[in-house]
Amino acid sequence: EQLSRGRRLTAAEVDELVALYQRAATHLSVVRSRSPDPALVARLSRLVLAARATITGGSRLSWREVGRFFTEGFPLAVYRAWPWWSGVAVAFTVLTGFLMWWVAGHPESASAFIGEDAAEDLVASEFAGYYSEFLPPTFAFHLWTHNAWLAAQCLASGVLIVPVLWLLWNNALNLGVVGGVMISYGRGDLFFSLITPHGLLELTGIYVAAGVGLRIGWSWIAPGPN
Repeated sequence: EQLSRGRRLTAAEVDELVALYQRAATHLSVVRSRSPDPALVARLSRLVLAARATITGGSRLSWREVGRFFTEGFPLAVYRAWPWWSGVAVAFTVLTGFLMWWVAGHPESASAFIGEDAAEDLVASEFAGYYSEFLPPTFAFHLWTHNAWLAAQCLASGVLIVPVLWLLWNNALNLGVVGGVMISYGRGDLFFSLITPHGLLELTGIYVAAGVGLRIGWSWIAPGPN
């Protein structure tokens, strides 16, 4: 009890506290199983909790920890998962590029995906209008929340693997078809000039979230060595 009062301990006192903590925890277990006296159990529980708090220390949120997360923790986590999100990035880019190439080379396929009238409207006004429909701050907020929600879905559903693949496929299909239609009508320059400035950053975030999510899901299948 004296060693758990929060004062700074010497190395010898820390060793003594750990030994007493183990002893008190054993006593608490024995008392609970053999003669569970409420008062004694409560006193031993308080002693064990106080000693544990002194040994492990409390965790408090600080701006230093927040800064360390962005400068050390997050970059390290992304680096460790680079094979996964790099694989997602390559597969997504190849699939999207193939869809663009196919739709651009087979204009009739656009009718099967979205309809001929919808394709003409997309090229004439809808695609460019999507970027000018709202004020820039509103549009940026809408775009950010949409992609943040998509990244959160990829990360949270990664444990099931299949939902992540489904989300990636839907986005690759949408991007590939729209890009293919714009290219087939000779407006590829408009498509890439509008989507590239924000698309590179957003897709990178989705790649990382999907890669980490798939890594979490795969750890259930192949946990690896202990």
